[in-house]
Amino acid sequence: METTLKNKVAIITGASSGIGEAIAKALAHEGCKLVLAARRIKRLTALREALTEAGAEAIVVQIDVTSPGQWKCLVDKTMETWGQIDILVNNAGIMPLSFIKNLRIDEWEQMIDVNLKGVLYGVAAVLPLMRHRKCGHIINISSTAGRWLFDGGAVYCATKFAINAFSEGFRREITASEGIRMTLIEPGITSTELHLGIKDPDVLHAGNNQPPITPLQPEDIAKTTVYALSQPQHVNINEVLVMPTNQKL
Repeated sequence: METTLKNKVAIITGASSGIGEAIAKALAHEGCKLVLAARRIKRLTALREALTEAGAEAIVVQIDVTSPGQWKCLVDKTMETWGQIDILVNNAGIMPLSFIKNLRIDEWEQMIDVNLKGVLYGVAAVLPLMRHRKCGHIINISSTAGRWLFDGGAVYCATKFAINAFSEGFRREITASEGIRMTLIEPGITSTELHLGIKDPDVLHAGNNQPPITPLQPEDIAKTTVYALSQPQHVNINEVLVMPTNQKL
């Protein structure tokens, strides 16, 4: 039997667009109390207004996920508002793909900071509270790039491979012994703004020669997230790979 999500408190990073925004809407529909977190405060505010007009409860917290101090502020604000944290959706990510030979090192560092450290800092910020309550559920949004490499994606894929490994390590160390659940969701090609971060001309040129794929929509991943979160306590959805029907790798 599925578990109700009504009145669960959920933090969602990268909630200002794409998958994060879709997850926020889906969890609002399920009755969750939301903490909408991202850098773009205007878009977060607009989302909160739309959700509250529909009857949901939500607050907005501007955050740079690469800052442990800002994570602490986010958690403090959540606890001051609702007194608990049930769900963390680590969704924030960037994808400035580039070929290794072009040595776009600043972009490599940004991906490591946001895609990897941002997830680690988020887990570190909520885990003590979840352990104290002996419950909680963390969703890490990864990618098919965490399974299969592709040209121009070496560093991006490396960050996603790392998240996949960390999520499994968490499951073995924490979930199995303490019941704080961890779900890794790996979307394939999805219609979001991620591709707008690509600045390497070689990658942009190569992308023009790729065969067309009908992408997933953010709502597809939101439905997957709700499914994982709705399972009873004795069920942990370890990993979900979701791909467009006509995507090979």
